[in-house]
Amino acid sequence: MAIRIFSDSTCDLGEELTKRYSVTIIPLCIVMGETSYFDGEGLGQEEIFRWSDENRTTPKTAAFTQERLEQAVKPALDAGDDCILFTIASGMSSSYSLARIYAEDEGQGRLHVIDSANLSTGIGLLVIKAAEMAGRGVDAGTIVKAIEETIPRVRASFVIDTLTFLSRGGRCSSVTALLAGTLKLHPEIAVRNGAMGVEKKYRGSLEKAVMKYVHELEAALRHAEPDRVFITHTLRQQDREIAEKVREYLETLGIFSEILETCAGGVVSSHCGPGTLGVLFIDRAAD
Repeated sequence: MAIRIFSDSTCDLGEELTKRYSVTIIPLCIVMGETSYFDGEGLGQEEIFRWSDENRTTPKTAAFTQERLEQAVKPALDAGDDCILFTIASGMSSSYSLARIYAEDEGQGRLHVIDSANLSTGIGLLVIKAAEMAGRGVDAGTIVKAIEETIPRVRASFVIDTLTFLSRGGRCSSVTALLAGTLKLHPEIAVRNGAMGVEKKYRGSLEKAVMKYVHELEAALRHAEPDRVFITHTLRQQDREIAEKVREYLETLGIFSEILETCAGGVVSSHCGPGTLGVLFIDRAAD
């Protein structure tokens, strides 16, 4: 009997990390007009951005299908394995509730569903922690308990270049988006208690805003678990040097054993648009 780790596609870990930690990804759905796609399967960031600009709207996103959920977990359950499945915050998608229903009906008491109360690599940090514990032979119940205790300590925030995509998706008013664009404001969006909210607004170029955001995180970063930190973004090629400057700054702090960079997947890209960058980590437990 083994412990198998699963996550929906919003964990944004990327192919290299999912292979390294043997994580099985279950894709959410992205709907662009009359065409539906599975997140991460044949649809890239630039295609999403181009379609959104051409149609002046954002793609719709939806939970994973029961068919894809069953395809992923049923073979592991039938083999007698314990399964731990992470989902995006339950307040942001119905993925968690769908997975819970499936676990109750078909999970054989061995499918453990975790509401990450987060998104993007805020989920990814939890997924990797669970995978590492499983690799050390820790039992599923102990892993689930440890992860649930860790969830409140995940710190996930992003600076967004433009509010246009959030406005198109109905997540902020068009007036607010226009005003932010006119004033060259770049909001910082943070995840707290499973919901997104605006924390600060930075003025100036995207690079200036991102670097100010990262410098202001320093005190929090110095209280982070030192194993790893994520830089996750939707930067276009011409802006990729911003991510490199963030990496260089994080390296100077000498805190983290590993600084990981990933591109956000289709769900985050659909809602936030290009020019989004976040630094995500886990706060150390109180002494």
